[in-house]
Amino acid sequence: MTKTESIARKILGWKLNRWDRWYDYEKAIFIQTSKFQPEKNLDHAMLIVDRLKKFGFSYTTDGVSEACFNDVRASGNTLAEAITNAAHSIIEKDSTVDSNKLWRQLC
Repeated sequence: MTKTESIARKILGWKLNRWDRWYDYEKAIFIQTSKFQPEKNLDHAMLIVDRLKKFGFSYTTDGVSEACFNDVRASGNTLAEAITNAAHSIIEKDSTVDSNKLWRQLC
């Protein structure tokens, strides 16, 4: 599973409807997998930030290439990439320690 797939499923709560599109149950819309690119599109990355804020994560950034969610810090060539890397680190970190705790928090 790629970073984008992990984030779409585990943070945003989207379900893969077909091989080429996600379904967002909250908004009742389909999202083409090729059109959701949080590493390249800051608006897409900010969807991740908004979702994590709803779950109690605090977000800080240097505004250029570093993003932090609570104690998880990541960098990238762009802010969008840094946000995506940090979100993926949350998934990796918590799934190796106690995945049930994170999923209860996120869902």
